[in-house]
Amino acid sequence: MIYLPIGMKSDTAAARPGRPRAFDPDAALERAMHVFWAKGYEGASLSDLTRAMRINRPSLYAAFGNKEQLFRKVLDRYMNGPVAYFGKALAAPKARDVVEEIFLGTVRMADDPTVPAGCLMVQGALACGDTSVRKEAAARRAASEAMLRRRLQRAKREGDLPRSAGPAELACYVMTVVRGMAVQSASGASRDQLRRVAQIALRAWPKR
Repeated sequence: MIYLPIGMKSDTAAARPGRPRAFDPDAALERAMHVFWAKGYEGASLSDLTRAMRINRPSLYAAFGNKEQLFRKVLDRYMNGPVAYFGKALAAPKARDVVEEIFLGTVRMADDPTVPAGCLMVQGALACGDTSVRKEAAARRAASEAMLRRRLQRAKREGDLPRSAGPAELACYVMTVVRGMAVQSASGASRDQLRRVAQIALRAWPKR
């Protein structure tokens, strides 16, 4: 039998279920999001992640799973955090207001100094060699477009869009502009430049 000095706990005792973590998982996930956002999925090494999250690898695996599982959790956080404006915009009363709010939300995020430039779902995994990660990001982008398409379909049923308007084509158009704005933001475009892009894009919106 091995005896320990009074007050010292064994590794087994330290690993017992229910022992509170020595770090804040929410804060760690936020930091991981910034790493993936700035460096992309492949560019973010485990060392980059653990350093930013202020945890070691065993703690990362225990709390979040492997790198791919962590990235999926980060995407959830991204959708519910920095780009939550997208879901809120869908509640605007008119279709044009919905699209304007999406564009302006993109502009505001691009001008936010507390987050990396660009879009995590575009830059994070677009050129990623990991097929599973690339498909996951693509599925998230497609889901956002589908949400907007359904909102525009409703607008057409309510007479808020002309009968000739195609909700699917309009949703694709809006998301293409948004992603283009994100790429321009990552390339250094200013808030005023992005706002002008949004204004020009809105001029093409179909009138009843």
